[in-house]
Amino acid sequence: MRTMIAGASATLLMLAGAASAEDVTLQLKWVTQAQFAGYYVAADQGFYEEEGLNVTIKPGGPDIAPPQVIAGGGADVIVEWMPAALAAREAGLPLVNIAQPFKSSGMMLTCRNDSGVTATEDFKGHTLGVWFFGNEYPFLSWMSTLGIPTDGGPEGVTVLKQGFNVDPLLQKQAACISTMTYNEYWQVIDAGLTPEDLTVFKYQDEGVATLEDGLYVLEDRLSDPAFVETMAKFVRASMKGWKWAEEHPDEAAMIVLENDETGAQTEAHQKRMMSEIAKLTAGSDGTLDPADYERTVKTLLAAGSDPVITKEPEGAWTHAVTDKALGS
Repeated sequence: MRTMIAGASATLLMLAGAASAEDVTLQLKWVTQAQFAGYYVAADQGFYEEEGLNVTIKPGGPDIAPPQVIAGGGADVIVEWMPAALAAREAGLPLVNIAQPFKSSGMMLTCRNDSGVTATEDFKGHTLGVWFFGNEYPFLSWMSTLGIPTDGGPEGVTVLKQGFNVDPLLQKQAACISTMTYNEYWQVIDAGLTPEDLTVFKYQDEGVATLEDGLYVLEDRLSDPAFVETMAKFVRASMKGWKWAEEHPDEAAMIVLENDETGAQTEAHQKRMMSEIAKLTAGSDGTLDPADYERTVKTLLAAGSDPVITKEPEGAWTHAVTDKALGS
């Protein structure tokens, strides 16, 4: 009888703990893939549960804009690139960066050598594939820095609104396309082109890299100490997930695959992606480096007659959450 009572008590305690868990909804920027491995690892390894959190991870997609989701109350926190977040903030949606798991940028232009583009001065007169939905901002800033118009013509470039695939490069519809170090570049290689057939321009190397995959919340929620505490728990567990993923890339990739309900991802691609993603999160404890932020803002303000943002943002980031998460 005593054993039965003890067992019942333990069950009640577990149920009570589950009932008191804090719910957090995270909206990803794109579909389930190793780009977001840290969050899936944190859930799989129980890091969120250890913090008393019940985290729902919502995949993104081509028709899902994270700022719109959080504006509509569909998420507590979102993964977004800083150019899109700052543009949304200037437009009236008060997004605030609370953590920056990605230290480096993975964005590139990948060009076919047989198109004649092997240096930035070769861009003029060519068609370049560019992602939109907020992803165009770093590109536009870069072209402005180079003094290259983006409205076509022999002295400018024609911008092809690129879908989320590499077909324009393979079919020679564009001399260059947008790729990430961890994803589309390898799709080009898998399609039959070799690294020797290509020239890549990394935004990081060109001095116009902007911050990617930060965590953002709505500003007014940060006035609630309880919400800040919840976000500190979330960031702490998430960064624990990211560091675990860096140390166990193959295992992290498999966890991602287990969460891919579409079945569209492959083991080989996700393992390769995770190995590249680990290079971008390396060196980050989740704290936003103000110098990286300033570089991003400078790049965006340098967009000539069509700037991404028109003035220095105010209140666009905070260390309040990471300071609490890291015990600073």
